Amino acid sequence: MDVHDVLDDLIAEQHALDAVVAPLRPEQWALPTPSPRWTITDQIGHLAYFDRTAALAIDDPEAFVEHRNELVASMTDDAAVDETTLGAFRQLGPGDQLLEWRHRRQELERAGRTLDDSTRVEWYGPSMGAKSFLTARLMEVWAHGQDICDAIGVDRPPSDRIRHIAQLGVITRGWSYLVRGEQPPDDHIAVELVAPSGDTWRWGDDAGGSDRIAGPAVDFCLVVTQRRHLDDTALVVEGASARDWMSKAQAFAGGPTTGPSPRGDH
Repeated sequence: MDVHDVLDDLIAEQHALDAVVAPLRPEQWALPTPSPRWTITDQIGHLAYFDRTAALAIDDPEAFVEHRNELVASMTDDAAVDETTLGAFRQLGPGDQLLEWRHRRQELERAGRTLDDSTRVEWYGPSMGAKSFLTARLMEVWAHGQDICDAIGVDRPPSDRIRHIAQLGVITRGWSYLVRGEQPPDDHIAVELVAPSGDTWRWGDDAGGSDRIAGPAVDFCLVVTQRRHLDDTALVVEGASARDWMSKAQAFAGGPTTGPSPRGDH
């Protein structure tokens, strides 16, 4: 896949979430979601805010770095961060909120069309390759979309677009340790996942060790995005190193977070 293929999948994921939220009644936008403090409005507002700054990062890296410094300076506590990133969005009515998110998505798509595979994009952590940058945006849409689906009690049919998220989950194993101030393990873990289409996706087939993770790709993505506890999935995890990774897995930037407690669904 080249960077524009990833962008096409990002746009498709955005449209899939749009189809979930567009029919919601105005009062449903105020429903609480599994993310602490956040309603459905806040989930969409978060996506809209960072779609806008993602477009800025592509279009004007210097202006983005200035914005990033200002945002970091405002991060005195969670409430301050929410006010900075969500305050203006919360003042809109649900109809205008949906339109605002669509507008910011269009900005990101336009900017994304200017990328090529060799481009690096400034972001809130280290700069990222263009494909990884857009993959991270896709992961955000899917993960926050899961929170919204959980809030309104609907099941979302998975698609093979989650391969991007599974790939991100695999390659961020080291990050999951570094963000906690721990040394990343130097061993290898085999990962074998069943795609929504029924295909099999594999990473680390030649790992040579006994540690492995196998099962539905959607469950792996739910764990690495911290939307489900490992015990509430159908993943088979063999080996202490593999289980330790799944207990820490964090495929997104920011400080270390622990993810949800077991629900006991399985």
